[in-house]
Amino acid sequence: MAASRPRVILSAAVSIDGKIATRRGDSALSSKKDKIRLHKVRSKVDAILVGRNTVRVDDPLLTVRYARGKNPTRVVLDSRARISTKSQIIKTAKNVPTIIAVSAKAPKKNLQRLEEHSTKIIIAGRSNIDLKRLLTLLKKENIKTVLVEGGGTLNWEFIRQGLVDELIVTITPHLVGGRDAVTLVEGVGFAKIADSLKLNLRKITKQGDEVVLHYI
Repeated sequence: MAASRPRVILSAAVSIDGKIATRRGDSALSSKKDKIRLHKVRSKVDAILVGRNTVRVDDPLLTVRYARGKNPTRVVLDSRARISTKSQIIKTAKNVPTIIAVSAKAPKKNLQRLEEHSTKIIIAGRSNIDLKRLLTLLKKENIKTVLVEGGGTLNWEFIRQGLVDELIVTITPHLVGGRDAVTLVEGVGFAKIADSLKLNLRKITKQGDEVVLHYI
C-alpha cells in the first residue's frame, strides 16, 4: 500500500455462485448476524465508498446502525454529479459527513444543487473519476481507511488498478444464478490467471449458514 493513499478494504456479501445481486438488482443476501458484523467494520473505518449506481438502485444510508460507533464519512463516485437529492444519503448529509467525488465535466448547476445539501465536492479527474487521484485527495482529508461497498464494476476498477489491500467476503447460503445477475467482480476481467490479483487468506469465520472469508 502506498503511503500517499488510505488503506482500502473491499467488502461484499455474495451467493454461493458468486452473485452480489439478482438480475433485477435484489441484493438482500446478508443475515442479521452479517449486518451486525458489517456495521462493526463500518464503525472502525474513516469512510465508506460506493458508486452512484449503488445509490440509485439500493438507496442506502451507509451509516452505523446495527453496532455502536461513529458514522464514517460517506463517499459517492458520481462523475457528472447526478445523484438524486431525494436519496437518503443526500437527505441526511447535514448530519453525516458526505463527499461527492466528481469529474471536471460535472455541470455547475449539478454541483450547486449538491452543495446546497451540505455535501462536500471533490473533483478527481477530467472526464471520469481517477481512483488513484481520489484516494490521494481523501488522504488529505485525514481519511486513512476506506471501506468499498460497491457493485461489480467498481470492484473491478479497484482490483484492476491494484488498490485493494483487504477483502472481506461473506458467502451466504443462496444460489442465485442468471447470466445477467451481478457478480462480485465485473468488468473485462484478467486475460490470464498469472495476471490476476492473488490474496492471502487470513481468517475464516463461520456464522450460522454463512462463512466470512478475510483476505489480505
